Amino acid sequence: QVQLVESGGGLVQAGGSLRLSCAGIISIATVDWYHQAPGKQRELVAAITGDEDTKYVDSAKGRFIISRGNAKNTVYLQMNSLKSEDTGVYYCHTKWIGRDYWGQGTQVTVSS
Repeated sequence: QVQLVESGGGLVQAGGSLRLSCAGIISIATVDWYHQAPGKQRELVAAITGDEDTKYVDSAKGRFIISRGNAKNTVYLQMNSLKSEDTGVYYCHTKWIGRDYWGQGTQVTVSS
């Protein structure tokens, strides 16, 4: 059983930074971070494979960095130069043996 636990959200001023954590991952599985803005659908932000290949949506490129911790059971999302449109709930996701797993989400609020 995979249990994902996110942390690190909070309130930050525009231009500030936050680092989100997702613990409980499988070290060789791809892990994604999704963002759900208020009243909108959940959207992919960044992903990292077991080989540490990464991809980002255009809005995250140059501002966000997805990485794995040294112990490989945690994935981080470093978010810099935050904007008001980054506000919302951030979820980590992974798929393992054909099943999708989601964390409970962590709230990020960016004040302008």
